[in-house]
Amino acid sequence: MTTSPMRAGKPHPFKWTHLIISILITESIAATASLFTISQIPVWYRTLNKPSFNPPNWLFGPVWTVLYVLIAIAAYLVWQRRDDSPLYKKARNAYILQLILNFAWSAVFFGMHQVLGALVVIGLLWLSIVAIIYYFGKFNKVAAWLLVPYLLWVSFASVLNLYIYLLNR
Repeated sequence: MTTSPMRAGKPHPFKWTHLIISILITESIAATASLFTISQIPVWYRTLNKPSFNPPNWLFGPVWTVLYVLIAIAAYLVWQRRDDSPLYKKARNAYILQLILNFAWSAVFFGMHQVLGALVVIGLLWLSIVAIIYYFGKFNKVAAWLLVPYLLWVSFASVLNLYIYLLNR
């Protein structure tokens, strides 16, 4: 008999190594995606028309670094309460999907210079973040709340992506 995740008893014991692995996984995805980004900022991205509310380029790295740490902590908190339930599998799959979409956005926007394609990807990313907030909240409320800044930043980035598309078509 499978118990519901919120009543599954105490979480697995805290392990620093597992938390660090979770952080390394997300930061590795960020570092790999940055290979598309960093080289294009002084070249292609600089040439784009951007809205007045576009943040300075130096802000993106620190913001994303913090967000990836929050994402990793949230994932770790849910992983601590893992079980064999269909709900956990949905949470895990939604998490993996958002990591793929997060990476894909950098590849499409910066790597392929496809601003409209990136807008589609970021819309899907936004939906996947909403899904992981929902599913993570079933396992650990703190994990769900840790993802709210991510959702807010991607919401802002979506608007920014839309404006860049409109200003450069």
